[in-house]
Amino acid sequence: MNRPVVSSTPVLRTTLLWSAIATAVLAVIGALIGWSVRGTDGLWSALVAVLLAAVFLGFTGASILIANRWYGDALYVPIFFGLVMGAWVLKFVVFIVVLVVLRGQPWLDPAVFFVALIVSVVASLVIDVLVMLRMRIPHASDVTLPTAADLDSADDPSRDLPREDETPRGA
Repeated sequence: MNRPVVSSTPVLRTTLLWSAIATAVLAVIGALIGWSVRGTDGLWSALVAVLLAAVFLGFTGASILIANRWYGDALYVPIFFGLVMGAWVLKFVVFIVVLVVLRGQPWLDPAVFFVALIVSVVASLVIDVLVMLRMRIPHASDVTLPTAADLDSADDPSRDLPREDETPRGA
């Protein structure tokens, strides 16, 4: 079935692509800085933080892209919100579990982990803003505008005449 493309799909795809590139760059930079500051523990702390941020920030975009596959379906809205909210709840629970598991690890340097995580999240937010500023999306997207045929029928004088089963105006 050939469904229309939702205007958010190209934005999200671009965001995910730029985020993947930023993740690779941040992983290399974070690993180098982490290793130079705290040795092997700093290296692994930075890598885990960057990867964690990338995975969890990608959940939202991916869930919206998956939900957009049902655009045009009568159940699009409940499917969309079900998938997006389900991904959010899953992300929240898994994030808490990952933090609890990582909390007591001897190889995790909390300072390097925290800084790498914050830098990754800020980089993701900057990418979101840049993509939104550069994309050309109309203010009212995914709507159907009137066609020339609709406008022609609006000019039809017979549309103002009462129907046979209707009382004339003013009578």
